[in-house]
Amino acid sequence: MPRKTKIIATVSSLKCSPGFIGRLYKAGMNVVRLNTAHMTREDALKVIKNIRQVSDKIGILIDTKGPEIRTCDTDKPLSVKYGDTIRIKGAPGEKSKGKVICVSYEDFVKDIPIGSSIMIDDGYIALAVMDKNDRYLTCHVENDGVINARKSINIPSVHVKLPALSEKDKRFIEFAADNDLDFIAHSFVRNKNDVIAVQKILDKKKSAIKIIAKIENSQGVENLFEILDHAYGVMIARGDLAVEIPTEQIPLIQKQIVMTCIEKRRPVIVATQILHSMIESPRPTRAEVSDVANACLDHADALMLSGETANGKYPEVAVRTMAKIAREVEDKKSSFINVPYTLENKITAYLAKSAVKASLRLNTKAIVADSLTGESILALSAYRGDNPIYAQVYNKRLMRQLSLSFGVFADHILMDITNTEPLKQSICRLLDDKQFKEDDLIIVLAGSFDIEQGTSYIEISTAGNFKKKCA
Repeated sequence: MPRKTKIIATVSSLKCSPGFIGRLYKAGMNVVRLNTAHMTREDALKVIKNIRQVSDKIGILIDTKGPEIRTCDTDKPLSVKYGDTIRIKGAPGEKSKGKVICVSYEDFVKDIPIGSSIMIDDGYIALAVMDKNDRYLTCHVENDGVINARKSINIPSVHVKLPALSEKDKRFIEFAADNDLDFIAHSFVRNKNDVIAVQKILDKKKSAIKIIAKIENSQGVENLFEILDHAYGVMIARGDLAVEIPTEQIPLIQKQIVMTCIEKRRPVIVATQILHSMIESPRPTRAEVSDVANACLDHADALMLSGETANGKYPEVAVRTMAKIAREVEDKKSSFINVPYTLENKITAYLAKSAVKASLRLNTKAIVADSLTGESILALSAYRGDNPIYAQVYNKRLMRQLSLSFGVFADHILMDITNTEPLKQSICRLLDDKQFKEDDLIIVLAGSFDIEQGTSYIEISTAGNFKKKCA
């Protein structure tokens, strides 16, 4: 039984040879993430070319910076101690000097009220705003530490008026469209307008790239439903989210977001510090193992590795460890969720649920389905059945995009109006690949009419019987 929970691995241009990517893929990686905050387009193109040398089934996701604020460059990091006073200035083009920290948002001083908390580097340094004038915030340092260049800044409960997209984001979105990528994970999504801003650029490019909304602030959590009306899926980016929202609330928020996404048939990714200790260690902590297992028990579509694979010492071990934990959970516990039908395309919704329920009651080994748009495949995936879903799709990008969905294993098949039995031939190929045996009971979900009419029937029989039909 193949592993159903998918794995996303972040790959940098500094370590991206086809051999390295191939080893990650063999270890269990399904999707590669490129973090544009630390890349030029030339860097990204180098990684993309190497990914495509390895396999045409690997999905590629680029991560935009989004409406974020960071510390500016500095010649020397600033060491601070509890009780120190420092000043902060909104000056994107300047360097931090002495006890003046410059940040990348020009109107920072204007937008931040006295009494606010400022969290630097995912909360590593906490500051309290004591006073302000037209140019500077005067801040009290709340703990010892070092303020480095280009570190994240969060202001819990304060809504700054940053634009949804930076110029760099816009260029990278156009780059993604020009290079036929699969997903854009847009950072710090606050509401539907942030998603629509990305979609407008993709529409101009006539691109079918899917948008993943990164939920990493309180506004994103509050506006989840309107965001899901416009985004393909969601990433729960727990690093910044845990700075914006009290840490003890994050586990329940994670569960709530995962279930909401499943019910709305939207792929959902759990991210940030999942196996963080494996950047330096060949073994995870027990807490990290529990974190991975709990995300699997929540039935997330995918889990994401960041520094563990981008710059860690044990990237392949980290992927393999995550895959082993996920497989253990899946082997020991049924993943089925009895989610409600969707109101959209009721025939597909009804047949998908019937197919998954039949697989549980009849002890079938696989579900095989073809799809033009992927809608029926996402409907099957939502029920988190125990059978793998072998999706036979007519578009290579759709094949890669389904690499993000729970329990789905997609193949590209040619659309040929003279061939009336493409699914039967797919079953023969899956038999040859030993995905199941001839006497295994399998379920076929397909349509009796032309492909564009969608799903219209379920057929259940042994794989051998289907093989006879295409002999």
